[in-house]
Amino acid sequence: MQVRLSNIPEDGRDVRFSKGGDWFFHLLRQEDGDDFSLDRIDVQCLLKKVRGNVTVQGEIVTEIDLECCRCLGMFRLPVRTEFDYTFFPDPGDSEEDLELSDEELGMNYHRDDIIDIDHIVVEQIILQIPMKPLCKDSCKGLCEICGINLNVVVCNHQTETISSPFANLKDFKIKKGK
Repeated sequence: MQVRLSNIPEDGRDVRFSKGGDWFFHLLRQEDGDDFSLDRIDVQCLLKKVRGNVTVQGEIVTEIDLECCRCLGMFRLPVRTEFDYTFFPDPGDSEEDLELSDEELGMNYHRDDIIDIDHIVVEQIILQIPMKPLCKDSCKGLCEICGINLNVVVCNHQTETISSPFANLKDFKIKKGK
């Protein structure tokens, strides 16, 4: 959703919308999610103008379907995240500033009197996806021998627990030479 700065009144503009997973993956330029999926995204935000700057504060609510990295079972991760962005007028392209400073890396700019909220939503959802998704903290994973889901069934296979990669060296003896 794009909002024109000229359409934001003095007291701010409340924006609410809902989108589907197709919209999300279209913005990512993917047909569907390889690692995750989602159905509905609800967004509520308030846009305020202060001089030439625009603040966007809001909340995103969705549920992400992920695959557990231990047991490979699908689970649903509820997401409720808040965001706060400030957009500054685009300073324009100058040939002197070919490299961004540390300050500029954290800044957002608006161009042509338009704020694009869609990309904020996509960024915030991606930031909520864990690197190693777990269906629950106590997930037991799969049996190393038969591959059965240990959260559902207990198998009788004994797996050797090695506490350290150097555990095999505990019985290593060095003979002293005379």
